[in-house]
Parts: sequence; structure tokens; C-alpha cells
Amino acid sequence: MNIRRLVLDVDKAISRPTLVEIAEALERVSGVEALNIVVTEIDIETVGTEITIEGTRLDYPALVKAIESTGAVVHSIDQLAAGDHTIEPAKRER
Repeated sequence: MNIRRLVLDVDKAISRPTLVEIAEALERVSGVEALNIVVTEIDIETVGTEITIEGTRLDYPALVKAIESTGAVVHSIDQLAAGDHTIEPAKRER
């Protein structure tokens, strides 16, 4: 499957790893063309982040391994885009 975008819910400890260390680990994974890390939540011991990764033929197990090698933990896949091109999510009116 040609995974083009992943949005991951990732937690890390307050002090380590840094966001830069996580980004550096992810950039080394084959297929990664761009990534974005947003802090979504902070508590006493942990920082919650949303990591968006884009590229071609992204290797999910390799991305998880890279994140875990820094000491962070993947909680879930919150978005996945695959195929010949990327479809942007449609905004729903409620």
C-alpha cells in the first residue's frame, strides 16, 4: 500500500526526547518527505503530540520503531491517506 500521509497521536516525557530528536529520527526513515509536530497537551509528566508525516510509500512499522527509539510512544493512527494521490478531508457541516 502506498501510504502518503499519517497523523499519529504520540506521547513523550516532559524532558526527553525533544521534539527535534523525534523529528530527526523520523526524517531518517525512507519515504519521509515532510513532517509536522504539534504539542496538543501537557501534564506533569508527559507531553501529547500530533505528528503528521507525508511522503511516498511510508513504512508504518519503521516510523513506529523510529519514534520508539527516541523514548516516545505511539498511541494511535488518527488519519491515514493512501493511493496515487492525497485526498484532503471534507469539512462536515453539523
